Amino acid sequence: MQVRLSRPEEDDQRDAYVRAHERGTFFHLAGWGRVVERIMRHPRCDYLAWEGDEIVGVLPLSVCRSLRGKRSLISVPYAVYGGPIGRDRDVEAALFQAAEAKAIEIGAGRLELRCQHDPGLDLPSSDLYATFIQELPEDPDEVLAAMPKKARADARKARTKFGLTLEEGRWYLDDLVRLFHRNKHSLGSPSLPQAWFTALTQEFADQHVVHEVRREGEPLAAVLSFLFRDQLLAYYSGTADGADRGYKASAFMYMALKEWAVREGYKIFDFGRSRKDSGAYSFKAHQGCPAFDLHYRYRLVTDAEPPSLNPSNPKTHKLQNAWRKLPPGLAQKLSVPASRYLP
Repeated sequence: MQVRLSRPEEDDQRDAYVRAHERGTFFHLAGWGRVVERIMRHPRCDYLAWEGDEIVGVLPLSVCRSLRGKRSLISVPYAVYGGPIGRDRDVEAALFQAAEAKAIEIGAGRLELRCQHDPGLDLPSSDLYATFIQELPEDPDEVLAAMPKKARADARKARTKFGLTLEEGRWYLDDLVRLFHRNKHSLGSPSLPQAWFTALTQEFADQHVVHEVRREGEPLAAVLSFLFRDQLLAYYSGTADGADRGYKASAFMYMALKEWAVREGYKIFDFGRSRKDSGAYSFKAHQGCPAFDLHYRYRLVTDAEPPSLNPSNPKTHKLQNAWRKLPPGLAQKLSVPASRYLP
């Protein structure tokens, strides 16, 4: 077996391996790293394990720079899943060892593995996040019935009393980005540039879909989802001010999105990652979607501890308050360079 850095001409073979692997994810695909490199300027540093001319393991990585210039190896930046996938634990260990050697060679602060499943590595870990994944029923009419009572009542009211509709169309991307920017600003967090969303939808032209919730022609919420095997990943979303309080827009959107996914033949609804103490976590749990701990691991090289850029950190709290006070236009403009350093 040989472990080495991947080459662009091997991307198609590598993606075929990822799609066939039981623990392969959308973010293990080469296209994600290509967009990270092109838009965020973090070079790809993917490792492949080979036996002869057959790929037996994949570890997607990017070399990310902090604002002060310190480098880190992250699998996978701007994504919720990553880490090594291989034929067996020995292959995955070999991939990790190659990445570890690279991190030491470049003097990185850390090697960060955002694993969905326990990688079996004795490394510092984080229990900050969970992901929400749900099997879908065979009949779209069963989606509403399977929801908890309160969530079911909210979604039904949104459809019957408020007249909300879910419409599909890639032309709704601009609305999604506008709403996403607004929500991130209200949370005190930099957003992502328009170019990021454009590049992702171009790179994954046949593997994404955009939906928008509308009421009498007015956009209330939107969501960009990625399509991978039999899974729909509801990944980026945005909601208009007051749309949840007044019209239950989010409850309706995700209920209707599940119905759409069932009609299109998808079996798994991936509701994405949330911090365990967040409002988003509570919302997803109240929609009846089961939570699963994520197994993030860190090989600390020059860093003293894992990253702690979350609201429980007092420094983060101060930064959030300062960001909220920025005029929305300025916050959006500053988000372009800031997002590069928040992978």
